[in-house]
Amino acid sequence: MDTSPVIIECAINGTSTKAKNPNVPISPEEIAADALACIEAGAALIHNHIDLRGVTEAEAAARYLEGWRPVLAARPDALIYPTLHFGTTISYDHLSVLADAGLRVGIADPGSVNLGGVDDAGAPRGAFVYANSFDTIAHAFALCREHQLGPSLAIYEPGFLRTTLAFQRVGLLPQGSMVKLYFSTEQGYMGAPFGLPPTVTALEAYLEMLGDDPLPWAVSVVGGDVCATEVARVALERGGHLHLGLEFYGGDRTPTNVELVTEAVALCASVGRPVATPDETAAILDLPKGRSDAG
Repeated sequence: MDTSPVIIECAINGTSTKAKNPNVPISPEEIAADALACIEAGAALIHNHIDLRGVTEAEAAARYLEGWRPVLAARPDALIYPTLHFGTTISYDHLSVLADAGLRVGIADPGSVNLGGVDDAGAPRGAFVYANSFDTIAHAFALCREHQLGPSLAIYEPGFLRTTLAFQRVGLLPQGSMVKLYFSTEQGYMGAPFGLPPTVTALEAYLEMLGDDPLPWAVSVVGGDVCATEVARVALERGGHLHLGLEFYGGDRTPTNVELVTEAVALCASVGRPVATPDETAAILDLPKGRSDAG
């Protein structure tokens, strides 16, 4: 049985709204307070979105820092990172500005996937293709290497992981990378499912692809409650980590992020694994930039 520390990542908002759950943090003040509370409860990684409509990469970085500066002032060990930038095209260039402000964890989504809702009959509908070309992925990885950021890699579909491993084989995967295996319920991210379902069989398929690769990995359930699935416990028993939070939560409750983190901590304890601190997480991921040279 694996007894190594578990990295708990909390994605605190995403596209979730207060109409869906009044506990979703939106304002910079709410983001800062929620991030600090989640770290205190046991989360080592914090991920959040902001409203990116009509803003440049530099303006986006400034808005992120409104919520992050209080966190980093109170917890210099905090590991917090943004989403990518949606303008006329998908961009990762705001990472350059945030790296200069002390960012240690980056982001790169290594693939493309259809995301959308469903019609009245339940059939998938929508024209949005979340597209990251090979060239876009290579650029995101190059930014992370240049600015010494360990990227968090969202794996929406099996092809995302194959692309990640292909970059790794030729030495272009940035130091500090971590893959997050996204399993989708029938409601997915925006109403329609994608990728693989949250089953042990699906997890085993990903683990077969990883083989004996030491790349750190976590499990997440989009449109569900990861800690309530069999996938979470099996992942912990196999040496994996946990990704959760109100960005993806789709259960029948309206929990807080702290409640979800607390439940994850209890699950880790039940399988005999301690929870990693932010500093332990930095060591597990082998993040290239230390606190002393961050910023």
